[in-house]
Amino acid sequence: MERQRDGEKETQRDKGPGVDPSVSPSLRRSVPPSFPHTRLGLEVCLDNPPDALRGARFGLLMNQASVDSRPRYACDLLAAAFPDQLKALFSPQHGLWGEEQANMIESAHSRYEPLDLPVYSLYSETRRPTPAMLRGLDCLVVDLQDVGTRVYTFIWTVQQCLLACAAAGVRVVILDRPNPLGGHIVEGPMLDPPYQSFVGGWPIPLRHGLTLGELALLINDEQQIGGKIDVVPMEGWRREMLWSDLSPVGQASRLSRPAGQASPTNSEPQDKRDACPTSRPWIWPSPNMPRVETALLYPGQVLLEGTNVSEGRGTTLPFEVAGAPFIDPHRLVAELEQYDHPGLTLRPIRFVPTFDKWQGQPCGGGAFHIIDPRAVRSVATSVALLAAARKLYPRDFAWLPPPYEYEHINLPIDILFGSPRLRERLANSEPLVPAEIGELTAFDQAAWHRRTTRFRLY
Repeated sequence: MERQRDGEKETQRDKGPGVDPSVSPSLRRSVPPSFPHTRLGLEVCLDNPPDALRGARFGLLMNQASVDSRPRYACDLLAAAFPDQLKALFSPQHGLWGEEQANMIESAHSRYEPLDLPVYSLYSETRRPTPAMLRGLDCLVVDLQDVGTRVYTFIWTVQQCLLACAAAGVRVVILDRPNPLGGHIVEGPMLDPPYQSFVGGWPIPLRHGLTLGELALLINDEQQIGGKIDVVPMEGWRREMLWSDLSPVGQASRLSRPAGQASPTNSEPQDKRDACPTSRPWIWPSPNMPRVETALLYPGQVLLEGTNVSEGRGTTLPFEVAGAPFIDPHRLVAELEQYDHPGLTLRPIRFVPTFDKWQGQPCGGGAFHIIDPRAVRSVATSVALLAAARKLYPRDFAWLPPPYEYEHINLPIDILFGSPRLRERLANSEPLVPAEIGELTAFDQAAWHRRTTRFRLY
């Protein structure tokens, strides 16, 4: 089968592992392309408000990463742009300020004092807006920074909002934001329906390649929620862009103009312009997502949450380091050398978590360094890490029991991976050979592309 895209034919044999079938071969190289600036859905909304917000009383689902390029909070900007219309704030897991840690550590309802507005926590005694919370609202606006991974609760909070708003007759407006992992590369496996949970509320792959707005459109349609939903798209975002390719409004990317050539929208001296970063700052959407590098490793490293191996919580580099007291770091890294780790280098390390698993205990393990972000396939690397730990330390390595994110029956690793296949394979005493990793994580990428095509906004 051939597909015409951008004047270039692509055949089935061009499709590499982990690459969306719509990607032309020229976009698979690891050389960063050049891009114009990107305007977030929030910024587009402020300049050109959707009809749904004109005169509407609305609530806003956000947290402290919901900012514009300056960076100013979405609630303050929308309250100023729509006087007396913003009536309530809603917060996802970790709370409005990203203060709370993970896994059923709930946030209390509160108030946002600068605007004297209630803040309803949707990670509390309820994960769905109640009728009382929605009473008097015409619309619920959503402005959240997702991280491009199925196992991240923000999209599932949006799913619950869609269900509640559909029942209450409240429209939902999503101000779209970039997928920091880009929109081309996808990684499996696909979630099996029996293992749906609050970290996977619908069958999608681990690294899905969609924006929050696109995912919401897909879920609303496929789940037949029937919600009234509008997405305010970004301007200037392309599927091949990583977070580091973003530049704020008024700035062209450093890569998009010749050296020494001034941006026509900036009158500052050239040396000051060149001294300033041209990419948008990464503001952590949750307390253990401090860097965009964290997000690149997260699709795979989140699997460690289902084990007694520390994923680095309690350190300054969560998901970028991993280990346990029973692991010899040099032995672990040597064992991992038999597997490919595209875009990454591994370094043996020791660390002491200040909280969470192995708090206060010295751990041996590995640090993952990103040398080519476009090449990183973290799921395969993390499956290899689990296989190595299970092989080297069969008496010490363990799968953690439930509960995990309000799931009390299925094991955490099964809802994280999306099925029991990984756990069952590693229960086999035979070592996991590199070719098996592809089999464990494989899914029908062409079918996923067909499923998502009509929901893609970019």
